Amino acid sequence: MTRPPTTVAPERRQGPDRRKNTFKSLIYGSFTPRRRVPRRGHITGLADIDWHHPQWLAVGLLILLASVADALLTLTLITHGAVEANPFMAVLLEGNGYGFATVKIGLTAIGTVFLIVLARARAFRWIPVGGILYVVLMAYGALIAYEVWLLDRISFG
Repeated sequence: MTRPPTTVAPERRQGPDRRKNTFKSLIYGSFTPRRRVPRRGHITGLADIDWHHPQWLAVGLLILLASVADALLTLTLITHGAVEANPFMAVLLEGNGYGFATVKIGLTAIGTVFLIVLARARAFRWIPVGGILYVVLMAYGALIAYEVWLLDRISFG
């Protein structure tokens, strides 16, 4: 029995290739998410969803605001005679405070976005990354409380 010769189906797609507009697709998908959960239950990849829960936006914004407050309090403490404990950041304080604040807030922003994208994942197979965001927020809260306490001691000490 011989098989009939196979024919290639003609191209049915029309119009421009949407896959070539990556930036446009990213912006469009950010405002009109389609996949809120993975298509299959066992898939947990990062590309399987294009929507993140609003709580991560709130936590991320609080972390960034805490980073700004930390930078301002650190610069205030430095003007009152304190010394930066982090040797990498101390180098940035040698000039003006703009470089210090920009690097500090920029690194925090990059790390926060990275953690938000991975919020549904698990680090080391058992630590939820979303929990790490809360730990970072609590650590910033403790750091700000400590800096306010130091500023109070310097001002009234």
